[in-house]
Amino acid sequence: MSRVCEVTGKKPMKGHLVSHANNKTRRLFQPNLHYRRFWVESQNRWVRLRVSTAGLRRIDKVGVEAVLAEIKAKAKI
Repeated sequence: MSRVCEVTGKKPMKGHLVSHANNKTRRLFQPNLHYRRFWVESQNRWVRLRVSTAGLRRIDKVGVEAVLAEIKAKAKI
């Protein structure tokens, strides 16, 4: 499974690891992802999402119902 946040769409970013001697080697910056269960009152069930910490903050701010509606609308486009 790819490391992508289901709410924000964050993916791994590529960049450089820079040493003290200014040598540059390629590296990946991984998003901070967590599996979390959210209770959806309207469906009366748990929903398991893989979300970043920014996604968790978005769910806290907007609510699980609104975020799930956004995900479903994005999937239909």
